[in-house]
Amino acid sequence: MTAAPERRAARNGVAQTAAPPRTAPSTRLKSAIAGQADSAAAGDDADLNDPGLYLNRELTWLEFNRRVLAEAEDARNPLLERIKFLAITGSNLDEFFMKRIGGLKLQAAAGVPEPTIDGRTPLQQIAECHAWLRTFEPHRLAVEHALHEALAQHGIRVLRWNDLPPVERTMVREHYRRNVFPLVTPLAIDPAHPFPFVSNLSLNLLVTGFLRPLERVEQMIARVKVPIGQGIPRFLRVGAGPQFVRLEDVMAHTLDLLFPGLTVTSCELFRVTRNADTEREEEEADDLLELIESELRDRRVAPIVRLEIETGMDPVRRGMLTAELGLHDPDDVFETSGMLGARDLMELVSIEGASTLHDQPFHPVDTPRLPVGRSVFHSIRDAGSVLLMHPYESFAGTVERFLREASHDPKVRAIKMTLYRTSRDARIVGYLQEAARNGKQVAAVIELKARFDEAANIAFAEQLEAAGIHVSYGVVGFKTHCKVILVVRQDYDGLRRYVHLSTGNYHPETARIYADIGLLTVDESIAQDASELFNYLTTGFGPGRGYLKLLPGPAWLKPALLARIERERALGSEGVICFKMNALEDADITRALYRAARAGVQVALIIRDTCRLRPGLPGLSESVRVVSVVGRFLEHARVYYFKNAGDEEFFIGSADSMKRNLEGRVEVLVPVEDLLGRQALRTMLDLQLAPNRNQWRMQPDGDYVRSTATEAPDLGCQQALLEWIARREATPSQASRRRGVRRFARRAAASPA
Repeated sequence: MTAAPERRAARNGVAQTAAPPRTAPSTRLKSAIAGQADSAAAGDDADLNDPGLYLNRELTWLEFNRRVLAEAEDARNPLLERIKFLAITGSNLDEFFMKRIGGLKLQAAAGVPEPTIDGRTPLQQIAECHAWLRTFEPHRLAVEHALHEALAQHGIRVLRWNDLPPVERTMVREHYRRNVFPLVTPLAIDPAHPFPFVSNLSLNLLVTGFLRPLERVEQMIARVKVPIGQGIPRFLRVGAGPQFVRLEDVMAHTLDLLFPGLTVTSCELFRVTRNADTEREEEEADDLLELIESELRDRRVAPIVRLEIETGMDPVRRGMLTAELGLHDPDDVFETSGMLGARDLMELVSIEGASTLHDQPFHPVDTPRLPVGRSVFHSIRDAGSVLLMHPYESFAGTVERFLREASHDPKVRAIKMTLYRTSRDARIVGYLQEAARNGKQVAAVIELKARFDEAANIAFAEQLEAAGIHVSYGVVGFKTHCKVILVVRQDYDGLRRYVHLSTGNYHPETARIYADIGLLTVDESIAQDASELFNYLTTGFGPGRGYLKLLPGPAWLKPALLARIERERALGSEGVICFKMNALEDADITRALYRAARAGVQVALIIRDTCRLRPGLPGLSESVRVVSVVGRFLEHARVYYFKNAGDEEFFIGSADSMKRNLEGRVEVLVPVEDLLGRQALRTMLDLQLAPNRNQWRMQPDGDYVRSTATEAPDLGCQQALLEWIARREATPSQASRRRGVRRFARRAAASPA
């Protein structure tokens, strides 16, 4: 590493908290580097199977969480935004256990012997992830304590019950008795009462006491669930100011309401996480809807994969919990002296009257290429194609407007749409229902297996079918992950197809916080391809279909990417590749990038979280740089750029370079050929590849070092892009004449710093 963590923190204005210790470069990495020196001279590609060349998917995702936590540490961020990042860290780790550890445990139980490309078995991965998490927790805990101290300086306090004066204790007790207590159900644990069911991510009190304390007989043990959710907050307000007490703390000190006459000897907090990887084979199902509903029922009672407890729990009761929950101690048990369920800190982020502790209000701009007061279809037809960059450009004023006008326009004949995730208020679903009521042909392809949104999507599917809309669930065996809308309209010169394709979901809420890219177009080839795609999705019949411009997966996408990487490799040092995505996990794509880099191709990768490729390996990946961007908005866009000997290609789409995306999902990449769209993509890539406060640069050992801009003020690439778009939209006439400079290609071709 180029600088000690403490020096980097001071330089970046980051609060000083102790980071977990780093490990030295692995033996696996050292041997891989040594092997590359020999093979480079021989021009041999066989060594690209060396496990030491590949980082582990799970561990690199966990490292992403370290970068999220760094945003909580960064004193340049407003205080409540830092609390938000701390809550996101907790939520991310919950999901990691549910999806990734749960899946690895299933593999281990099934006896899966094959190691991953990085040479690890499922059991090895679980062990290394657990070890990482145990070194990470002290760091996370230090940040949590520091942020609570900072909140207190602004008068925002989370108090303990014992800190409350008697009058406030009485008021809180009465509030609890009237508004929460009726929902509480204590469950005894004894020979007549088996160990109760414990729901996923639930917070629980384990209460122990005696009915006859002097004789120490008739001991009782009970589990009490803390009823958080459905309008019950975890943080109960105390008095008129921004002071709070946690609900579990209130319950622990009002147990006399639940257990009159019981002498309580202990009250200990615990929390469980269940496996969410409960998918079944679709090919064996007669009814996909029934299959998904069955999976949801299975998930509710799925095996527990993590037990969280407060430090100091009695060893006997800890052992009882571990045994009853079917876990191994200490492997599956995680202690903390901090807050269990840190995701609930998100409640504090919405405190009223604390605007100075938040980011400045953000207002998406309206693109002048789709002027208000004129038909959106006329504007798209005149422009040919319009690239949209969310959240910087309004989702409501572009994508929602596109659907809304389509539902009312008397010339629109049909609407076809894929739905992977959408908002609970169902605005998008409402537009489709309105279109059906207005006599238009409407078809929706809904992905029922969108993780954690299955129940919502089942409900949406039933609502759409009730409105007379043609609903299908995609192709058996493949998730429908592509984001496409096709509108067929009777224009003055005949039927014309209008298409929207996107990197992100049709979700009005996340569209304000996810950084995504969309394309509105009337390109005839893309429109023809979109029709082919929907015909495939609604029939499952794929053989014989041809595509002119779209790169759909799984059949076309991965071979097309590999062919383009190979084309750049043939150009040697003249070749340039730039990928921006959430994750680079696919082994074939990673090997192809290594081969291209060995041939001298300049490779720039903007990878949000998981990345298997190691940059900067002598003789192999010296021309590769990998950066990660973390900031106010969640980077979610996927962009694939190839210089192609000057005939540049830009693609955007829904697919990450992950095996599941490229081989197990219906995905789509679409070329961006419009000059203004290319300029916008090039600007975004330029800003994210230049050193800035949102950027982290990967080292060969998989560690990340935070970047800083060479010029002050360092507002970060996200703020810089926001300002660039605002300037561009304010001067559309200048934008249309702007010369198509190739600054990105020149920068990407430069040697990595």
